[in-house]
Formats: sequence, structure tokens, C-alpha cells
Amino acid sequence: MIGTSASSSSSPVPGAQISGATASGTIGTTDPGRAIDLDAFRAKPLSNDPFPHVIIPGFVRAEARAAIHRDFPEIELPGSFPSRELSYGPAFAALLEEIQGPAMTAAFEQKFGLDLSGHPTMVTVRGRAKAQDGQIHVDSKTKIITVLIYMNPAWESAEGRLRLLRGPDSLDDAVAEVPPEEGTLLAFLNSPTAWHGHTSFVGQRRAIQLNWVRDEGVVKREQFRHSLSAKVKRLNPFR
Repeated sequence: MIGTSASSSSSPVPGAQISGATASGTIGTTDPGRAIDLDAFRAKPLSNDPFPHVIIPGFVRAEARAAIHRDFPEIELPGSFPSRELSYGPAFAALLEEIQGPAMTAAFEQKFGLDLSGHPTMVTVRGRAKAQDGQIHVDSKTKIITVLIYMNPAWESAEGRLRLLRGPDSLDDAVAEVPPEEGTLLAFLNSPTAWHGHTSFVGQRRAIQLNWVRDEGVVKREQFRHSLSAKVKRLNPFR
């Protein structure tokens, strides 16, 4: 194995969900005032073992993290929540806008060799993990690229570290392991063989998931599914 260090509310923040980003922005030097380091992303070669992926520790700049932590939505239940279902502060809203913006899309198009025009984005947020989370899986075929941005100030546990796997049989058959430490980005091209998972962990495990998806219908269906799941969790937090 190769080790790589790297209570929800119903009040959305206007403009926080920016769907349908295109690659109309130019690829140039990253604005130092931004929360994300696209230069580091562009400089990191894509790894194809076991499937196309890139891991960027420090993708969220160190100087931006305190404000993002302060403004991160309070999520006391496990599961994924659509960003529009949550309440959060301006620094977190600005981060969501950046990662769904044209410069980010252009950088991902170049990195993965894809045309993402016409493919909208979708963001969900996690705050806590339950024991059943992390089972080996591949993402839905409606998702083109999966991006995970971790925002945990420190990660000393040996558990809960995402593993990129050669197959579906064992978490031990891993090529890379990603600690969910603050600012770390993991992005991979979705495919029927993009197996991943993590060992069981219970507790705070903050993650932002961004996906480019096939079409706007996927966004609507997924948001409805996650919204329904969130309502069920609020009624039965032990589910």
C-alpha cells in the first residue's frame, strides 16, 4: 500500500449552489487571494494506478482554513447533505463558489482530458461518519468526476482514511490511502473499476464532495434523494 499524506439546517445561502459551470475561464496563475491552489493542482501529474486520480495535500490554502472551519455547516448526523439544504457562513460559501467556477472546471478538463461543458456540478457535504460508512463501492455511473475536499483539522486515527483499491474484494488491496486532513483534495475519474472505501470510523469526518454529472436531471434526482434521506435521518438519527 502506498500511503499519501495529505444539525443540518434548511436555510440555504443564496448563490452557494452554482450549477452548470463551464470552462470559459482561462488557465493561468492562481489568484493568491483565492482559497484554493489551482497551481498545485495543475502541477501534480495524474496517476492512472489503479484508475485516473490525483491527490493534492494543501489544495485549500492554509491561510483560508480558519475562516472555512468557522463557517463550515454544523452537521450532527451522518450522511451526505446537499449544500443548499445547509446553513453556513460566507467563507464556506465562497469556497463552494470557487470549486464550481470556470477556472476549476478548466483545470479539471485539462487534467483529465475531458470536455465538461454542458455537464453541471453538484455539491454535497458530510460532517460525521457512522460505523457502516466507507464500505467498498464505485460511484454512480451518472457521475463523471468525483472530487473530495477534506476539512478535518487533524487526523490521528488509523481509521477512516480513504483507500483507492485494485478491486472490490478487500480494503487491504489498496494503491493509495488518503488521510482526510484539512485542505486535502482527492479527485478521480469515475468508472466501473474506480473502487474505493475506508475502514470503519465513528465521529466527526468533514468532507465536501463535488461531482460533475451527466445532466441537470441527475442534479435534481440526487438532490431530491439526499434531501429525502436527510429528512429521514432527522426523524430517526439512529438509522
